[in-house]
Amino acid sequence: MKLYAAVALLAFSARAMAQTVPVVPLSQRIGHTDPSKYAHNAAVHNGAGAMDYMPLFDRSGHGGKFNLGTNLFFLHRGVLLPHSGIGAHFHNYCEEMFVIFDGEAQFTIDGRTSTLQGPAGAPLRLGHSHGIYNPTGRKVQFMNINVGTVPNFYDAFNLNDPRVGAPLDAIPTFITMHLDRALLHPVAHLDGGTGTVRYRRALDPSIFFTPWSYVDHLLLAPGTSIGPVSRPDMSEVYYVMNGEGAATIGGETARIHSGDAVPAGLGESRALANDGPAPLELMIIGIARDMASKRAYMASADNLARTGAK
Repeated sequence: MKLYAAVALLAFSARAMAQTVPVVPLSQRIGHTDPSKYAHNAAVHNGAGAMDYMPLFDRSGHGGKFNLGTNLFFLHRGVLLPHSGIGAHFHNYCEEMFVIFDGEAQFTIDGRTSTLQGPAGAPLRLGHSHGIYNPTGRKVQFMNINVGTVPNFYDAFNLNDPRVGAPLDAIPTFITMHLDRALLHPVAHLDGGTGTVRYRRALDPSIFFTPWSYVDHLLLAPGTSIGPVSRPDMSEVYYVMNGEGAATIGGETARIHSGDAVPAGLGESRALANDGPAPLELMIIGIARDMASKRAYMASADNLARTGAK
């Protein structure tokens, strides 16, 4: 009887806690890129110069108002200032990806450096040193995504190497991602949506060592949509690269614009519609509940079909 009473008390406490969690409107959960809120940060990981950025997401989910249910640590958006960058460093319990949306930057992984032209990025996997440097005289639009393996634990080990003047390989010796519209393929009624969109799985689950599962590139012409669809074991963040439209998450609809990051937690239904006059372009970040869920997804018909459409 004591055990039953204890279980009942725990169940009651869980229900009570759930009832006290504030319901935050979707419009407040969406992260908005706002250069006026960028913080100026010098010598990031002992890198050269400085960069300006802000969190679109952090581990607390905008101060605890929202959580994806998965281990996205942060999504930073900002600019690499001229002749500035992030110094070479390791993460042994986190994976990152540096993304540039315009211009060019020198990406370094494991001491080998190559220039990438935006929009492009490189996944920075567990235990591999990495850094980035903007050798040009103009700002470069930048994003950093970080996914962890241990909840609420972030690690970093700096190499004190800013990578200034590093020798360049003409062909990168590391995995790269290119968000080139020319690489997209037409897909009709994606996830039950309307019309034909253009889509590509830019990075598939085999790329990542954490529950991070994919990065997709999507272009919706005016009048087209995707979803609604629900993914019980997969969270997603939709980053709006260009255009505007409407996002419906968990049955709630909000306007979205260039620079917005739209969260969809585990099990939440999600749909996107382009009701504007110009193409709506998005980068989609998918993170599984855990490694078991990711492994199951890797072998799923959905992933095999999307991965084969490169």
